[in-house]
Amino acid sequence: MSAVPSTDPSRTGPGSTHQRILRVGKTLFANRGFEHTSTSAIARQAGTSESQLMKHFGSKAGLLEAIFIEGWTQITEQSRAAIQDVASPLEKLQIMSGCVLQSLDRDPELKLLMLLEGRRIRREGQMVALTEGFLSFVRLADGVLNEMSAKHMLRPELNVHAIRSALMGMLEGMLRDRFLAERLGFPADFKPEQVQQMLGFVLKSFLLPE
Repeated sequence: MSAVPSTDPSRTGPGSTHQRILRVGKTLFANRGFEHTSTSAIARQAGTSESQLMKHFGSKAGLLEAIFIEGWTQITEQSRAAIQDVASPLEKLQIMSGCVLQSLDRDPELKLLMLLEGRRIRREGQMVALTEGFLSFVRLADGVLNEMSAKHMLRPELNVHAIRSALMGMLEGMLRDRFLAERLGFPADFKPEQVQQMLGFVLKSFLLPE
């Protein structure tokens, strides 16, 4: 059963059962791992029952999906608001990457789940990271790149989807390396602003010379 965002105040209020399960699930998944976290443990710490967890999310995988939906929806809304009055599409992409970095740095549990659990294939054979929230961010990025293409800013031989995939893959990979450096001493001694700097260098290689 796929998690569906809700605007019902009884589900979205900070003290609601729905939100308590989301918060506890995110913390336990981040600290113990998805596979090692039981629905009974989540329900117990959220002060509710397993039947309520199933009612709201359908399954443990549905809860993880809902965490990703909420996280990506917030990132997308912040990005859309931040670029609304920006004229330069190049600056829009830089702002969007900054929104991703800032959002994940503010929420280390979400960052851990997105980087380590988001792409993992479950027993059901589904990758839960492909949620509507994530796809909304992809569409926002594609819209900016299409704007750049329409203004003849991009090299015409390059595919817009290929450019977006390269930029998002690079962003995800560099974030994961920084995370592994913090946790396991992986050799990735660079700061968030250097992630944006590298993205800027790569993006410029996709542009037509002025």
